[in-house]
Amino acid sequence: MKDILLNIEAIIFASAEGINLHDLRLVLQEALAIEITKEELEEFVEKIKQKYASDDQVFELHIINEQYQFLTKAVYHPSINQLQLHKEKRKLSQAGLETLAIIAYRQPITKLEVEQIRGVNCDYTIQRLLDKGMISIVGKADSIGKPLLYATSFEFMQHFGLRSTKELPQLKDIVAEENSIGEIVE
Repeated sequence: MKDILLNIEAIIFASAEGINLHDLRLVLQEALAIEITKEELEEFVEKIKQKYASDDQVFELHIINEQYQFLTKAVYHPSINQLQLHKEKRKLSQAGLETLAIIAYRQPITKLEVEQIRGVNCDYTIQRLLDKGMISIVGKADSIGKPLLYATSFEFMQHFGLRSTKELPQLKDIVAEENSIGEIVE
């Protein structure tokens, strides 16, 4: 009985969009090779609902549009909102990713050099990467005008799980040999 209860919990938890009672019953019967009535299933679901109604649980079982799903309790919504805001700050645009890749592989590099590689103005993108802490200013170049030099930051290394820039993937690791330009495929 406890095994059935835990399996129901797991199925509901794994159903990101929720699951209706009919599908829950079918999945459960196939997974555990058992027969279960709709009434028995409703009793199990009610026990789960009571379990999560307790104050020491952060989730509660909801029925939305006849779909069962676990949702965070309303009391935790401010914390979840902060998490979402934090994640939004970390998202990078396509231009941001391209610029970050150029800086990562060519560091230290000036803004002009990045712009020459990308072929577009990178003022805004570099500023956004600085704001997000993904790159930092590491000095000034010895060329005319002493332009700033940019390199990846500790935050970049942490975000991508790298210990050093030597762990960045090399081109040969990314491009499959069968996709090489100029080779004739027989």
